[in-house]
Amino acid sequence: MNDKAEKGAMQVDVQLVRDLAALLDDTNLTEIEVEDGDRKIRVARKAGNGHGAPAYIAAPAPVTAAPVAAAAPAEAATPAAAANAIRSPIVGTAYLAAEPGAAPYAAIGSTVKAGDTVLIVEAMKVMNAITAPHAGTVKAVLVDNGQPVEYDQPLIVIE
Repeated sequence: MNDKAEKGAMQVDVQLVRDLAALLDDTNLTEIEVEDGDRKIRVARKAGNGHGAPAYIAAPAPVTAAPVAAAAPAEAATPAAAANAIRSPIVGTAYLAAEPGAAPYAAIGSTVKAGDTVLIVEAMKVMNAITAPHAGTVKAVLVDNGQPVEYDQPLIVIE
């Protein structure tokens, strides 16, 4: 009877749980749930537990120290422009081109029309096109390709 009880027990895919936990860190979400038939896995983190957000904020700094230092002059030169920037509507990962090695959607100095895709923000495996709200010239690109972005983070300036 023990074997029968074990066969009916839910088999937990530990790697899936780890992947979901990593996805929480990557997207700054507090919980995620997946369902496969009658099996359901929910991974959650308390938002203000002192272990979540501060650890996430501190961890990327050493990894991205060189790119942030290189990007600092561009960002410092455009603080006023950042106020007019197109902002991320979601938390995700910014991509400046359709695929690796492809030309960027919009580069500094390029002209765009209203409705043109200027970059993509991927969230939960969904590619969200970020479009130009008006025609103009790209004055600044405030993110790097593959960079995680936060909600309302300035992405690109078009004037």
